[in-house]
Amino acid sequence: MTRLTGRSAFLRLLIDEGVTHLFGNPGTTELPIMEVIPDYPQLKFVLGLHESVVVGMADGYARASNRLAAANVHVAPGLGNAMGALYNANFSGSPIILTAGQQEQGHGLLEPLLYAPLVPVARPFVKWAVEVTRAADLPLILRRAAKVALTPPTGPVFISLPGDVLEEETDLELGASTRVDARMRPPDATLALLARRLLAARNPVILAGHELGLHDAFAEAVELAELLGAGVFHQTVPYAAQFPSEHPACLGALTRNQKAVRAALEPFDLLVCLGADLLRMSVYSPIDPLPPGMPVVHVSEREWELGKNHPTAVALQANVKETLAALLPLLRVQRSPSAAAQAAQRLAAFAPRNWSAQQGRARLAALEAAEETPIDPRFLMLRVAEALPRDAVVLEEALTSSLTLPALVPQRDPKSYFGLASGGLGFALPGAIGAALALPGRPVTAVVGDGAALYGVQALWTAAHLKLPITYVIANNRSYRILKERLVSMRKSARFVGMDLRDPEIDFVALAQSMGVAARRVVDPQDVAPALREAMRHGGPQLVEVMVADGFGDRR
Repeated sequence: MTRLTGRSAFLRLLIDEGVTHLFGNPGTTELPIMEVIPDYPQLKFVLGLHESVVVGMADGYARASNRLAAANVHVAPGLGNAMGALYNANFSGSPIILTAGQQEQGHGLLEPLLYAPLVPVARPFVKWAVEVTRAADLPLILRRAAKVALTPPTGPVFISLPGDVLEEETDLELGASTRVDARMRPPDATLALLARRLLAARNPVILAGHELGLHDAFAEAVELAELLGAGVFHQTVPYAAQFPSEHPACLGALTRNQKAVRAALEPFDLLVCLGADLLRMSVYSPIDPLPPGMPVVHVSEREWELGKNHPTAVALQANVKETLAALLPLLRVQRSPSAAAQAAQRLAAFAPRNWSAQQGRARLAALEAAEETPIDPRFLMLRVAEALPRDAVVLEEALTSSLTLPALVPQRDPKSYFGLASGGLGFALPGAIGAALALPGRPVTAVVGDGAALYGVQALWTAAHLKLPITYVIANNRSYRILKERLVSMRKSARFVGMDLRDPEIDFVALAQSMGVAARRVVDPQDVAPALREAMRHGGPQLVEVMVADGFGDRR
């Protein structure tokens, strides 16, 4: 037993659970924690200037490290400010212990300034939410929170910390960590059935998801594609890297257009979904993206995703890496020489339309726009792809401006790419900070639209404060272009109200410089490549604002 205050016990438990960074924005109810943080130098406090940025940084750190992250916000308004980022972290499955200081339990009954019950606010977007009512329960709650957050399917948890609990001093047995080994694979009989089903398909296709990157299963997925002669699509929502783009079987990313997805899948007779969302879409369409009658095999550790929206012939709740490791030997033994020859023929037939071929066509299309001003977004993305170091980590949140980016920037390893998981904006600027802290030595580039950047622009200060090797590329089209495009295509209207950011225009160079980040603006296409190369060589945070066309006749 050790006599500790609640505040000290809280930090000691975080450290013992493996937490190295506490991302936070403190308020009065967090002062007990801030008082004792200097006593624990092994825990680095990372200040964010807005609660959405705090959770966004923790999200980026958790996704890039596959480790437990911690974030702390301030009472009800702070938790409210963080909810959009918590929504993102929930979708990406980021193991985060999110805490908020709360008014003392007796004082809270008086409903003082900033008070509201916190657990009901957080509960919809976390795996578990709880309020500590006495310091004696801190070890049990923190140990359980870490275990729950890290048990697949991973995700955030929330703990409310009343001030009286943080101040209380008591004798505590801190206990020990629990980790659940959830690397399950299907039983042998199921694997045998699955192997026969896969080998019986005449033209199978694989939908590769972010669980392949999460569990470092690229090699196993590559061998499966080669054994089956299966093409591989990246899943419709690019949470993270999913499959090596430069492999001959990779056919690039499926879109979130139901009609286009159905057309892409119709030539195949079996869809093998590996650790992916099964055709998660965006806006409504009367067309089902899955071709009628197409059988589906789905392997995922996320039970809720199995058979959620589409009939699934074989639904396996299992670890995708362990499943493939057990399945591949069966396929090697059972595959006949004629099946091997047919698989090789199918792989060869992908050459004219695989990712590498698409990259060549995307590059030529971008070069055709090399002289256009304002700068064509396709040309900007080409120059970004050319400037990136081979070991770069890319975060993307540029929406319409980055449509060609997945066709130009290869996913080479599981940590090479992170995208917007939920559709909610604000991840990339703070997420890049978390990724840079999680992957020291790897340069980080965040490609962000002007509209999206304003949901987390305060993150620039933290990047400057920590002197992190991040290059921010702001594709500034001075509008919400995606809304304009959808208004035209879906509503047949070109009356754009509330979709322009021009009066006054936003100066991202001045914004960045005011927060300590070196920045420059590019308006000439010929200046894009030199500006990007210089920024990426710098070694500290840099911002390049590129004025791109808005797609609706903008000539400024």
